[in-house]
Amino acid sequence: MNLNIALVPGDGIGPEVLDQNVLVLNKIGEKFGHSFKYTEVDAGGIAIDKWGEPLPKKTIDICKASDSVFLAAVGGWKWDTLPGDMRPERALLGLRGELGLYANLRPATLHKSLADACPLKPELVKDGVDIMVVRELTGGMYFGEKGRKQTDMGEAAWDTEMYSVEEVKRIARSAFDIAMKRKKKLTNVDKQNVLESSRLWRSVVLEVAKEYPEVELDHLYVDNASMQLIMRPSTFDVIVTSNIFGDILSDEASQMTGSIGMLPSASLGKGSLGMYEPVHGSAPDIAGKDIANPIATILSGAMMLKYSFGLAEEANAIENSVTKVLDEGYRTADIMSEGMKKVGTKEMGRLIIDRI
Repeated sequence: MNLNIALVPGDGIGPEVLDQNVLVLNKIGEKFGHSFKYTEVDAGGIAIDKWGEPLPKKTIDICKASDSVFLAAVGGWKWDTLPGDMRPERALLGLRGELGLYANLRPATLHKSLADACPLKPELVKDGVDIMVVRELTGGMYFGEKGRKQTDMGEAAWDTEMYSVEEVKRIARSAFDIAMKRKKKLTNVDKQNVLESSRLWRSVVLEVAKEYPEVELDHLYVDNASMQLIMRPSTFDVIVTSNIFGDILSDEASQMTGSIGMLPSASLGKGSLGMYEPVHGSAPDIAGKDIANPIATILSGAMMLKYSFGLAEEANAIENSVTKVLDEGYRTADIMSEGMKKVGTKEMGRLIIDRI
């Protein structure tokens, strides 16, 4: 395959972890006979500094014309005082909207060799943790009407949570499709005892469930789901939920893996075009020090091969290589423990490449 990939290095540790992912993809291309062509574009803080806006139109156009988009990280303290519509994070929301990416896939897998890094008691994770959070990405209060006004009690602000039937249908079908390829178990998370938007959400999920009779479906309120994730994480497989609930629950699930530096993600829409990014942020305090963990970025590359290009064998090759390196005791600073071998960003990338 000859594939065109738009690269968004972004800010902080973004460029250095993305470099390792490119090297891994090049190794995959060499081994399996694929060709990857990369085009770097600006978004986030670096785009603000160079172009005066977080998401230039040129970036959008190049991303739309690519076979896939890979974003490393955006943001940093330097831009914290900017107004909301000018913050680097607006580039993320803008790209998701412009590319029509409504389904965010966030896997949380605890590698056996990292069991000691999990903050939960060993008995809670003895059966392993392998959760896929499917989060709606372009609706809800993140994109709803918002504003401020003066009231008798001073300034007030609001953010509107709203979902349409079709928005819920498409994310529900995405989640059911993924559940069919896993353990055929899906947990819907909402707050239908309080929120009208959640009542519609659940009714639509129940309707879509009729199309997937093989999938076991259950429902949890978001507060209970957050507790059950800690009390019995191994009982979850696929979780589907709204934008804001998914944002919170996926970060909670991420902590079971030992480090946010281990977590990949994919944002998908109707076609094969997707955007892939590690869950971690730009971490400006460690940028340029060769200590950032590149594994989340590299595993995001594996997700790209699997979900956008249908290259399951190539994706498995990357995932298996990561597992081998961890089993051999190599660790970056964020997952380091006694008796292990500490390595930097570049060395971790090299080790993974050598085992593909």
